[in-house]
Amino acid sequence: MSDSEELGRLADLHQRGALSDEEFARAKARVLEGHGSGKAGDNPDGLGQGLALNRLRRSRDDRWLGGVCGGLARFTGLEAWAVRLLFALALLFAGTGALIYLLLWIFVPQE
Repeated sequence: MSDSEELGRLADLHQRGALSDEEFARAKARVLEGHGSGKAGDNPDGLGQGLALNRLRRSRDDRWLGGVCGGLARFTGLEAWAVRLLFALALLFAGTGALIYLLLWIFVPQE
């Protein structure tokens, strides 16, 4: 994401009240200094963790059904087969894996 897009996104969050004036000023300074990667681990004060979660998308390339496992794998840095295995194991616990997969399929947008 370019700096101008990131600044526009921050301004939008500030207008909606998701960022206080102080948080907006710190995030804006971080982007202008070249540290605006938006990764949650980059921010010791926790600012931007919500922004990182907004990057979760269902995969178009790495998919078997809805692309949920491929998207989660890309988001977390795990291998897609490991995420699929976790969902399969969760399926054994009263269908929890299927319910979570279905909810993520519905609510997580496609890339």
